[in-house]
Amino acid sequence: MDASLSRRRARRLPLSLATGLCALALVSGCSDSGTASPEPASAARQDSASRAVAQLESDYQRVINDVLPSVVQIQTADGLGSGIVYDDDGNIVTNAHVVGDEKSFKVSVATGEKVLGASLVSSYPDQDLAVIRLDDRPDGLRAAKFGDSEKVEVGQIVLAMGSPLGLSSSVTQGIVSALGRTVSESRSGGGTGATLANMVQTSAAINPGNSGGALVNLNSEVIGIPTLAATDPALGNSAAPGIGFAIPVSTVKTIADQIIDKGTVTDSGRAALDITGRTVVDDDYQPAGVALVSVARGGAAYDAGMRVGDIITRIGDTEVTTITSLAEALAAEQPGDRVEVTYTRGGATRTAEVTLGEI
Repeated sequence: MDASLSRRRARRLPLSLATGLCALALVSGCSDSGTASPEPASAARQDSASRAVAQLESDYQRVINDVLPSVVQIQTADGLGSGIVYDDDGNIVTNAHVVGDEKSFKVSVATGEKVLGASLVSSYPDQDLAVIRLDDRPDGLRAAKFGDSEKVEVGQIVLAMGSPLGLSSSVTQGIVSALGRTVSESRSGGGTGATLANMVQTSAAINPGNSGGALVNLNSEVIGIPTLAATDPALGNSAAPGIGFAIPVSTVKTIADQIIDKGTVTDSGRAALDITGRTVVDDDYQPAGVALVSVARGGAAYDAGMRVGDIITRIGDTEVTTITSLAEALAAEQPGDRVEVTYTRGGATRTAEVTLGEI
């Protein structure tokens, strides 16, 4: 999901910089009081720190050389996005909101300047993932190495690779900030409106065009697909610095493998009530629940006795006030789980034990 690039003015920077330089001079012993050399222990610490910095730089460069050739730029009629070479057959995984409703694309790969054609294999907006396939596989095309979601930990250093703002083959760095986030996309700006569970939160900068690219660890493994940047209402809904979200690699592989093997997704792993609904408001015009607009016969809600017109107010212990909060509550469950659904019918509160279906 795209977010606007914000600019900041820093008029106090010269003062801050000067202060930092003064502190550095004092620590280094650079004063008029003497010219003594640093103590041996201090010199050893400085040398150790320098080696650590050099090693980290070397790690960054190695990862970039390993992975960047597998990250592509995808051009559609409406804009630009990113993708990852998934296998040696020329399949590329990206976000559903990058491909939109289009069927053909122009792809630029890091291994050459020639623009290649690609066609849609299938899109799965419910998880904001899609696969496209190169019409002609070029020599030297390199598939990325995909990691293990179980080994991703908060604090790990990560690099985000893609084409932010159309700047192809760009790299930003950060850490894994949190795991297991549930976030919902807006439908504006080409978003799918999907509610996405188990997202990886990262401080690596994610800007327009990064969507569909690679979030990579220092083992040169893709651990997620950057998809969303948080927005801050206090900043006019511009991007909130250092808060981005990536679809975890376990979900990416599950969905992409089904699309490539079957052309569609038959096992989403996402729980559902098998209903369509709309947000309703109370007398103060505040969101107050989700009214059932349709209930699939034989589906989870129908079998539990729920009908059109019922208003869901709670899933288990989680309050439901909007269609988004309902989707987020269901994202925490699995198909086949039994949950208690609280709802109202004709002003009376009822509960139902529902065995959840699957999207």
